Amino acid sequence: MIRRVHEVMTGNPVAVEQLTSLAEAARVMRDAGIGDVLVVAEGRLHGILTDRDIVVRALAEGRDPTETTVRAVCTPDPVTVGPDDGVDQALDLMRRHALRRLPVQTPSGDLAGIVTLGDLEIERDPGSPLASISAAKPSPPPTPTEPT
Repeated sequence: MIRRVHEVMTGNPVAVEQLTSLAEAARVMRDAGIGDVLVVAEGRLHGILTDRDIVVRALAEGRDPTETTVRAVCTPDPVTVGPDDGVDQALDLMRRHALRRLPVQTPSGDLAGIVTLGDLEIERDPGSPLASISAAKPSPPPTPTEPT
């Protein structure tokens, strides 16, 4: 039986508008315990932003995260997969494009979810180290300490 993307994806993807500041996007990621957000413009997928994008494309370049928008550093026009596509097709796209995550869009362009390497590994081999790491609850953010 062919498994479909909608059976393994994470539903209700977290999205931010393209003019959201990087600082706000980072707070959204922290609060949701995730490492990426989908970037939308008027409800339509525009790009994907990862925590690594914030560090490498913004902070390392000296950009101000309160003034820089997610649109300026996200990966625009990401490769997507449909909810009824096969899991093997999603894995093939990830291999060919060296991706760790794929937004899932309906044929009408609505966002349905996101499928990650971890989601696919949990499906393929639930006992593997990657599946265990992917299935674990995220660590809570550290508690701020008072300056001494």
